[in-house]
Amino acid sequence: MTTPQELKKIISYGLLSFPLTDFDSQLQFAPRPYADRLEWLLPYGATALFAAGGTGEFFSLEPQEYGQVVKTAVDTCKGRMPIIAGTGGGTTLAIKYAQEAERLGAQGVLLLPHYLTEATQDGLVAHVEAVCKSVQFGVIVYNRGACRLTPASLVKLADRCPNLIGFKDGVGDIESFVAIQRRMGDRFAYLGGLPTAEVFAGAYQAMGCPVYSSAVFNFIPKTAMEFYNAHHARDTATTNRLLDQFFLPLIALRNQGQGYAVSMVKAGATLVGHGAGPVRPPLSELKPAEVDQLAQLISKLGAQ
Repeated sequence: MTTPQELKKIISYGLLSFPLTDFDSQLQFAPRPYADRLEWLLPYGATALFAAGGTGEFFSLEPQEYGQVVKTAVDTCKGRMPIIAGTGGGTTLAIKYAQEAERLGAQGVLLLPHYLTEATQDGLVAHVEAVCKSVQFGVIVYNRGACRLTPASLVKLADRCPNLIGFKDGVGDIESFVAIQRRMGDRFAYLGGLPTAEVFAGAYQAMGCPVYSSAVFNFIPKTAMEFYNAHHARDTATTNRLLDQFFLPLIALRNQGQGYAVSMVKAGATLVGHGAGPVRPPLSELKPAEVDQLAQLISKLGAQ
């Protein structure tokens, strides 16, 4: 088993990504196409993949499917790529998902936000602590939505949960992130987690967070790696060119519909010949004109 500290080292460098979850025309999980997707992505050089994560439509999966998705990812990538599984929902359910991911051989879990109800900091600490203490492998907490942890809460969690080794930020509050990073130092690995993370990569790097997860890796993996390598090398000429040519227009397209951060990625995968099937409700597909816009953006990048 990968130890928590080994997982922390793994996620402290390189590009991370969330593979799409493949569904058939009846919206059932399609394991063979999903395994083929992972085989296609493996050679491009991501550091780790998050199975059944946000872009993988975690909250649309029922428990049996969740196990199938994680098992397929672990079996396909074993010995070649670390798999970090998503987990989330209410505390009891999140514990069951985390324990199942550990049983199936994942290297760790990303704890996604819980559910609709807002919670106090004491409640969030109790939730994260319970999940951490239910497993032995590493846990990364996703600071987003209803789960927004303060520096004081993270200090408590760091003291109580040695296997809490990662903090992924999906809020974008600069003051809060700087306070957390300065307070916690190298106790955590820090990941950028805002949608279309490439646009925020430079700012996060300046705040001490050089790593991010890329959704577009799902359909333009070559460009995703080109951007990351330029970002890592501080080659602003390349990153600025790709921001202007692709990422900023992509954000404008993404903002045309709620939930398009996932729908757009699935549409992109279909356009490049690696379709993952439809999204599940309540997500909805891009409109035909929007698909055409996405196709035009991809075409400017050349062969992927």
